[in-house]
Amino acid sequence: MCMLKFYNSLSNKLEEFTPLEENAVKMYVCGPTVYDKAHLGHARCYITWDVLYRYLKFLGFNTTYCRNVTDVDDKILKKADAQGVLPEVVTKEFYESFSNSMKGLNCLKPDVEPRATKTIGEMIAMVKKLIDKGFAYVVDNDVYFEVEKYKKYGQLSKQPLDDLMAGARVEAGDKKKSPLDFALWKKDEKHGYKSPWGLGRPGWHIECSAMSKKFLGESIDIHAGGADLTFPHHENELAQSECANGCKFVNFWRHNGFVTINKEKMSKSLNNFLTIDDLLKKYDSNAIRFFILTNHYRMPVEFNDEALNSAATGAKRLIGAACGYSKTDNTDLQSIDAFKDAMNDDLNTSKALAVLFSLADKIKKAQNEQEAKLYASTLITLGEVLGFDFSLAKKEVGEDELREIILPLYKTFEINETVAPKDAIEKIISIRKTARDNKDWAKSDLIRDEFDKCGILLKDSKEGTTWQVK
Repeated sequence: MCMLKFYNSLSNKLEEFTPLEENAVKMYVCGPTVYDKAHLGHARCYITWDVLYRYLKFLGFNTTYCRNVTDVDDKILKKADAQGVLPEVVTKEFYESFSNSMKGLNCLKPDVEPRATKTIGEMIAMVKKLIDKGFAYVVDNDVYFEVEKYKKYGQLSKQPLDDLMAGARVEAGDKKKSPLDFALWKKDEKHGYKSPWGLGRPGWHIECSAMSKKFLGESIDIHAGGADLTFPHHENELAQSECANGCKFVNFWRHNGFVTINKEKMSKSLNNFLTIDDLLKKYDSNAIRFFILTNHYRMPVEFNDEALNSAATGAKRLIGAACGYSKTDNTDLQSIDAFKDAMNDDLNTSKALAVLFSLADKIKKAQNEQEAKLYASTLITLGEVLGFDFSLAKKEVGEDELREIILPLYKTFEINETVAPKDAIEKIISIRKTARDNKDWAKSDLIRDEFDKCGILLKDSKEGTTWQVK
C-alpha cells in the first residue's frame, strides 16, 4: 500500500503526510461569510474537505476539524444597512441557510465552528503583538501589516514581492506606507468594537489567524480552502501568523479548484452561481457528491446539467447496489487496500469511485448471500468515507411510476400491458427462478441485467428473490 501523500500548495509538490503530533491532525478550513446563500462552488469546497476529514478519521487519526464563520465583514454590514437591520439579523439568516445546505449535502459538522464576533479579543491581542514586534503600524486608528517587513511574502502564491508591488493599485488618499500593506484593524464608529485604537473591527485576514490559533494552536497540520483564497487571504494569513507567533504556521496548504460555467469561475460577483438549495431541488446529495468527486479536487470542474444527470445515474447505481444490505465488521480487505491506495495518492477520488463500482459489480455477481453481504458491507463502509448517504436507496414509487419504469420488461418478456406492474415483476422473477432451478445461469443473469437496466435491484436469499427500485 502506498504511503499517504498530499499536494502542498506551498511547495507545489506531493509530500508524505506526517502530523505534527502523533496520531493527531489539526485541520482548519476557511468557512463562509454569511451574507448570502451558498452556491455550487461552496459545495465543491466543503464536500472536498468533508471527504478529507472523513478519510483522516477512517485512517484512525484523531482529527480536529475547525471551520470558521465570518460574521463581521463589509458585505454583511452593507446588506444590513441596506435592509435597515442589525448585522446579527443578516448573519443569523444566512448562517442557518448555510448549515441547512451543508446538512443537505451530507457534510459532517466540524468539531469546532468559531464565529469571528466571538473571537474579537484574540484578534486584538494578535494585532497588538504585531505592532509590538514592528510588523504593523497605526494610521488614524487603522492598523496595517507592513508587508515589506516579511521577506517571504508571496511564497504561497508564488509571486515575488517586486512583481506584487508593480501590480499593486494606489488608491487616492491611501494612508498606507505601501499599496501592498493590508488592514489588520479598521476604524468603524458605527459597527465597531472597543480596542486600543478606538472603535473598529478586524480585517478579514486576521480573523482566521486568530481563530486558528485559539482553537488549534500556533502551528497546524492542514489549512484548506478554495483556490481563490490563495491570494491575498491565505498569503496574508501566513505572513501575519508567522510574524506574530514566531513559528511555522501550516505544514500543508491545500486548495480545491474552481467550479466553472461556460469556462468562467462560478462566483457571486459574476452573478453566474447556482445555490445549493436550488440544486438540491433537482438532485440529491449523492448525485452532487458524485459530480464533485469524479473530478480531482485540484482541477477545475465545468458545471452543466448533462454532467449532473450522468452523476445522478452513477450515484444511483452505487447506492442501489447496497440497497437492503447493512454495514458489518466484515469487509473485503483487498478492496479496502485498493481504496486506500487511491485516496493516499492526494485524495484521488475518481480512482476511489472505481473501487466502489468494482464492489457494486461483485455484489451483483456474488455466488451466495454471504459473499454479497461482504461486498455490500465494504461498499457501504467505503462509500460513507466519501460521504454518500445510503439511506437514500430506499425509494417508494406509485403504480403508474412503476409501470413507466418497467415498460421495457413488458416488451422483452411479452407480458400483456394490462397486467399490474408488481404482478409483471413477480411473473418475470418466476421465469428467472425456473432458469436458476435448471442451472440456466446465462438466462438468469440476462433477466437480472434487464431488471438492472430499468433500475430494479434483485436480491436472492434462502427465502427467495426480492426486488427494490433503486
